[in-house]
Amino acid sequence: MPVLVGDGPLALRRTRSVVDGEARVTVVGAMSAPLGGDRIALEVTAGPGARLRIGSAAATIALPGRSAGPAHYEIRLTVADGATLRWLPEPLISAHGSDLRMTTRVELAPTARLVLREEQILGRTGESPGHLTTRLTVHRAGRPLLDQELAYGPGAPGWDGGAVLGGHRAAGQLLVVDPSRDSGPVAGPRLLGATAVLTPLSGPAALATAVAPDALQLRRALDEAAAAVG
Repeated sequence: MPVLVGDGPLALRRTRSVVDGEARVTVVGAMSAPLGGDRIALEVTAGPGARLRIGSAAATIALPGRSAGPAHYEIRLTVADGATLRWLPEPLISAHGSDLRMTTRVELAPTARLVLREEQILGRTGESPGHLTTRLTVHRAGRPLLDQELAYGPGAPGWDGGAVLGGHRAAGQLLVVDPSRDSGPVAGPRLLGATAVLTPLSGPAALATAVAPDALQLRRALDEAAAAVG
């Protein structure tokens, strides 16, 4: 791992991996963030043939700040040919009164492999959520694979209705891109329990989307999706 550097609210630590040949990095919150008005960026590059797993030491909590403006958190992931990136952070919690705009941009080489998990928890125990907008954009071999934007909380139309969360307070997605499946048949969408679905994408890739009453049940649903994809 030639470069590992962090500043501001994010500290990066190389941690012991349980998989031979895989480097592991843990993102540690060095101070409260993101707060209103913050601008945070995290950039990851997995070079040719690399195997990299990135997680976080704890949940990220979006909080209101002294600034009236929203916080911005941008994540940029680049995975080269023959490389594998497992992006598996702990959940993002949207606390009452916060306003966060989060974007994740992924660039994959033709033979790159990706496992990406995102989880959003809307409000801490007993409180309503803040405003949260997330966008996930993935390109493979320079072509669009996925472009998805979600909005929750005050000011987001219909976010708590039956077409979006249906009263649940946890939402998440698991994206798997595996070039070894490029020549295999593409199965149709299928349910994974009552509130999760696994959808095939071109690429080849599969996207699992789930909602749940809380973080624990959401993680279980996404773990089930990971097992189903293999």
